[in-house]
Parts: sequence; C-alpha cells; structure tokens
Amino acid sequence: MRKITASVLLHTLLCFNTYGDEGMWLFNALPTERLQEKHGFQVTAEWANHLMLSSVRFNSGGSASFISSSGLVLTNHHVAADTLYKLSTPERNIASEGYYARSLGDELRAPDLELNQLVSIENVTARVSAAVGPEMDAADASKARQAIMAKIEQESKEQTGLRSDVVTLYGGARYHLYRYKRYTDVRLVWAPEAKTAFFGGDADNFEYPRYCLDVTVFRVYEDGKPAQIGHFLEVNPDGATNGELVFVSGNPGRTQRILTADALEYQRDHRMPRILDLLRRKEILLQQYALGGPEQARRGQDDLFGIQNSRKAYTGMLAGLQNPGFIAEKRSREGQLKEAAGGGEAWETIAQVQQARVAMENRTGSLRSQIYRFAERLVLMAAEDELPSPERLREFRDSNRQSLEQELFSPAPLYDDLERVQLADELARFVETRGGNDELVQKVLAGQSPRDRATALIEGTRLFDVDARKKVAATGIDGIASSLDPLIELARILEEEYRELRLLDEELDERERQAYAKITEAKFAAEGESVYPDATFTLRLAYGLVKEYEEDGQRVPSNTTMGGAFEHEAAHGKQDDWILPESWNEAKDKITSSTPFNFVCTADIIGGNSGSPVVDRDGKLVGIIFDGNIQSLTADFYHSEVQGRAVAVHIAAVLEALEKIYGASDLKEQIGR
Repeated sequence: MRKITASVLLHTLLCFNTYGDEGMWLFNALPTERLQEKHGFQVTAEWANHLMLSSVRFNSGGSASFISSSGLVLTNHHVAADTLYKLSTPERNIASEGYYARSLGDELRAPDLELNQLVSIENVTARVSAAVGPEMDAADASKARQAIMAKIEQESKEQTGLRSDVVTLYGGARYHLYRYKRYTDVRLVWAPEAKTAFFGGDADNFEYPRYCLDVTVFRVYEDGKPAQIGHFLEVNPDGATNGELVFVSGNPGRTQRILTADALEYQRDHRMPRILDLLRRKEILLQQYALGGPEQARRGQDDLFGIQNSRKAYTGMLAGLQNPGFIAEKRSREGQLKEAAGGGEAWETIAQVQQARVAMENRTGSLRSQIYRFAERLVLMAAEDELPSPERLREFRDSNRQSLEQELFSPAPLYDDLERVQLADELARFVETRGGNDELVQKVLAGQSPRDRATALIEGTRLFDVDARKKVAATGIDGIASSLDPLIELARILEEEYRELRLLDEELDERERQAYAKITEAKFAAEGESVYPDATFTLRLAYGLVKEYEEDGQRVPSNTTMGGAFEHEAAHGKQDDWILPESWNEAKDKITSSTPFNFVCTADIIGGNSGSPVVDRDGKLVGIIFDGNIQSLTADFYHSEVQGRAVAVHIAAVLEALEKIYGASDLKEQIGR
C-alpha cells in the first residue's frame, strides 16, 4: 500500500496545467460549444432539464438520483452511512450487515434525512449587488448583503413553497437563487454489507483498481405513499466502456481554485496542518473508544470512517500544496490577471485577510460534539428569533426553519458514553488552544478537569431527549436565560465568544468576497464568461471519458470485474478488510465473473459528488460515482487527467448483485421504470 506523499503525486503536480475536460458546470451555463467541438455532443434543453430534475442532493452531504417513477433513489453506501447507523441497533446492525425491504411495509424511515431536488435557477446578482453601497465598510456590507439574500429567499419560499437558497458563485461575482423541492419522508430499501461497500477498507480508499459495491437504495414518500416521480433515469444495463463519453450530475462540495497564491499559502502553512492535527487526534480518540467492546466499535464507526476518509483526503491535498511549483505557477499567472484588473489591490486585500485569519487561530467559541451542538443551536435560536428574519444568522432565518428543526429535533439515537468521550476531548483541546489561565477557559471548566466537567455535563443534561429539546425551544429567550440545564448554561457562557468570532469571520469573508469579485471580473474580461465557478454543494455537470491510464510504467485498465473482487480477496489472504461477505461467497458460482464492477473516467469531481449518477450520451444511467483515485486528490485546487480519475460503481454490477447475490429481483425490475 503506497503512502500519500508529494512524490506519489509528483507526476500529476507537474502537469497541473493539463486541463482536458475540466469543469464543474452550472446547469444554466453549460459548455455547449466545447462539448460540440471536442466530443460531437449537442446538449439540448430537454436533455439537461431531465438530468437536472432526475438528480438529488442529500442534505447530509452527498449526491444521488431518482431511478424509478415510484420514488427510488440511488446513492452511495457511505453517503447513506449516517442514516444506516442511526437505524442500527445492537441487535440489528444494518450499517454492517446490510438490509433489504422485501415489501413497502418493510422500508425503514430515516429519522432526520432531507433530500433536495433542484427545480429552478434564477440569476439575482443585480439585486444582491445593488444592496451593497460603495461607501459601506466590510461589516455593514456583509449585513446588507445577508439581509437582501434573506429577503430574496423568504419571498421565493412564500411564492413557491420551495426551499430557496441564494448561492454565492465566483467568489462573490454572481448570485443565483436555487429552488428545491424537499423530501423529508425518506425510507431505506436496500443496502449491501459494509464488507462489500468498503471492500479494502482505509488501505484501498482513494486507490485504484477498486472492487466496491458502494451503493444504497432509498425511496421517497409523499402523504405516506411512494412519491410519483416524473423525471428519473432509465438504465443502460451494459454500462460504460473504455473511451466512451460520460456525464456526472452531482453536488461537488467545495473547491478552491479561485484562491490566490497568498490564500493557498495560508491553506498550506496554517489551515490544513491544523485540520490534519485535529483529524489525527479524533481518529486516535475513536479508535481507543472502540476498544471498549463491540458495541462501542459499532457506535463510533460512522464518525471514525468519516474522520479517516477526511484525514486521507487532506493529506493528499496538503501534499499538492507543498509542491513549490504549483504556487509559483499560480503567482506567475496572477501577474497577467493583475494587468487585466488594472492593478493588484484585490490581491493585496486577500493577503491581508489571510494574516487576520492567522491571528484568530487560537480562538474558538464552540465545541465539536453533537449534544453540545444541540445546546448551542437552542441558545442561538432563542436569541435570533427575537430579530426580524433578514437580520438573523443564515441558518435561523424563516426560509431555513424546516431544515433546522429537521436536524434539531431528530429522533436519531445519541450515546451518552460516546458523547462524554468526545466532549471531554473537546474541552481538553479548548484548554490546550487558549491556555489554562484564560478567563473563558476557567469559566467553561468551572473548577473541574475536562474529563470530570464532561461527565457532569452529560449526566446533568436532558437534551438527549427529543421532547426535552422541543420544550427548551418553546420557552424562547426567557426560558434559555433561566434554564438550569448544564449544557445550555455552557452554551450561554460561550455564546459571546462564538458571536464575536463569527462576526469577525463574516467581515473577513466579505472583504474576500469583494476582492474575488474583482478578480473574477478580470478573468471574465481576459477569457470570456465561459468559466465555471468553484464548487458550492450545488448541482453541477461534469463530463469526461472512461479512460485507462499508466502508473509506474504499468497500464491501469478502465474497469475491474466482479470476478476480480475474489482475486483481490485471495491476494490479501482473505484477511482484515479484504474479506468479502458470506453472501458473495455463497453466490460465487452464480456471478458472471466478467461483469464490470468499478470503472474510472476523467470527469472533474470532488467531495460531495459521492453518489452522483454517471450517464451516457442518451442520459441513461451507467454508473454511480463513489471516489477518486490518489492522483485526483489535488482537485480542490486544480484538475488534471494525466492520471487523476473519478471512480464509479458500474451499473451492470449493481444489477448483477441485486439478482444473483441479494435475491432482490423485484427491486431490480423497478429500476429505470
């Protein structure tokens, strides 16, 4: 197993100016001319609209697609993992053992899952920009911008009944209103075992070749019945082949390709090393917690998987930034843009903002713990509800109320021992960051050690109970002020620091936003407006070829096979994470070993694209994105397809597995119909 180091990524790094089919394109600004010229493909409005309406966003993070007229939704097992763990119990570990609902009555309702279907996009740049006067300082400009965005969202929601989000694009040069239909009655239909969904474990993560059935099927309901879906993806059962043009429709979470060289240096020298230190710390914490027994291992597994995945991804991203050639090239290109912008004032502003962020590094006003997050939300919500909706923090506006309450009043289980361990570590980190003599630290600890303080907080709070959280929320600002719940009291102690830091951060964001808007306008002037914006966890279209590549002088084929999974298992001695589920071994003689399993393509993706449908020229489903290879980890900052590849589950493997391994022929017959 290779380690992720700068040397592993060197070939890709030296070719970062090889763009190929780069781009995470807006559905209302697709690269139609490029596709026609390079691939001979004509994008029609009907094709694009159907794909947009067939695509789904998991509000918990991730992408998906409608795959039947009766509400079936296909995504990754790891996107579904949060829900699978919440539905699991010590007696029935769905996240590990899998699940299949053989009838509608067996489908399990997710406790707090929200799915979003994008139905329209409207450019509201002029209205947002008009609200910010040139005489305003950063603080006033931020307030004015947030207020008009809140007003636009609320007006849209009242007029349409749809979830309405104003999305900042191009660093602040454009603003679009996205309207979504929300589905909150979401039920689990089928999930395979974790052993096949994450076959190869952390060692194979971000590697290729891969042999993972990283898929799960849900169904959305309306009025207690399976939803009737007008736009869903039909299936090409043969899937995609080498050299074929494919498209990825999903919600890439975040890229930072607009960042200046100074901002990249801040990421390299400050932000990413801090994040990696935190992730390593949390990984060790959860590994130690899991040693407490099988039930502890089950309770902490979802958090541990997410942390290990992030740790590996950030390691690769940091390796990319630590190559001096990349930032040097970025700085060289900035010279050309500065000429188009008429000077370097915008770049100087961004450099100053990075210095201000460094000065804030040792301050924090929050704690990373789910039970504390509930307390913090309740305290903030009570105060924000006293203000008109446009003046509130964004997540507490009326337009976001349904999603906020969906999360805050979730009936999903919380485990007091896990929360105690995590809260104790957060309190210890709080002391380490600010220093034991810090006045706020002393208030937070109340004369106790972090471990003893966490124990007292967990034993004294009633916020583990959903009804208790609802009662606290109903009491409003007066109830919060008089509450004796120790977690509410702690959140009140930290509230002032939280608000001060958030205000400072929003002011810095505003200064950056205005600077990046100027840089973007210069880029538009130099290159035209056929430029895609950075990812914002909103729907985008990417495209590329199913394409093999070379690594270490060896040809890496574009697809693996289901038979290859058994060979991969044997090559690793059928040990540790290389053990296929019993269901696979029982069905081995039934499986057509040559069936394509996983495949790679050159489409431009990033975290958040997990679960994205991969479709062919006819818009038919041929695969489901679930990963990128190790050479793609620099995609946060640039795209290269020399070796970088998106990794997907082949649709033929999904159909084969449903019928021959899981006895789910009825479900298979529903897909694409």
